[in-house]
Amino acid sequence: MDTQPMEILLVEDNEDDILLEQEALADAKLVNLMCVVRDGEEAMAYLRRQGKYQNVKMPGLVLLDINMPKKNGFEVLNEIKSDPALMHIPVVMLTTSDSEADIVKSYAKGACSYITKPMDFDKFKDVVKQFALYWVLVARVPSQQR
Repeated sequence: MDTQPMEILLVEDNEDDILLEQEALADAKLVNLMCVVRDGEEAMAYLRRQGKYQNVKMPGLVLLDINMPKKNGFEVLNEIKSDPALMHIPVVMLTTSDSEADIVKSYAKGACSYITKPMDFDKFKDVVKQFALYWVLVARVPSQQR
């Protein structure tokens, strides 16, 4: 079984959540690179390697918040899954919303998982660690491309 550390693009505008997610993934020792962008437009520039992102490595996973400035998570998800050069990248919605409508919409648009962020710090950290372990040790995903 391949247990290579993963490379993640985190699309999140909340600084506290960014720090929690970085800490939880660092504790799990399964991530060798996490890049953070803070809005949907920046996420698409990163994934399309535009502007200051010309030389970035394509992530093996995108963790995507729904409620963000400029472009929301649904718009970003739709663009990723509509672009033949990006559609192979797994996208996980990582959000505070526990709305059934948001869950259904996420899967309908091509998300491979939906995780609701717990409000409790320790629970949130635990959820992120468990997800990282699952993603690296259990899930099978396409090889990173480009």
